Amino acid sequence: MKYVVAAAALALAGLVSQGAEAKGCIKGALVGGVAGHYVGKHGVLGAAAGCAIGRHQANKRDRERSATQPAPR
Repeated sequence: MKYVVAAAALALAGLVSQGAEAKGCIKGALVGGVAGHYVGKHGVLGAAAGCAIGRHQANKRDRERSATQPAPR
């Protein structure tokens, strides 16, 4: 459990230092940390992977939204 808390703290520190660039990272890190902890006691690795996947998904959603919105006049 302490690895999950440590992973969440690292993810939060990353959010503070990166600002708006960390969209999706916290949620992904929390889910990945918990999953990694229960699957193989690798909470930190799961948190890092979850953060990367969360950021990727958030960026993909932003690209899709900007592509479907008409250009402002």
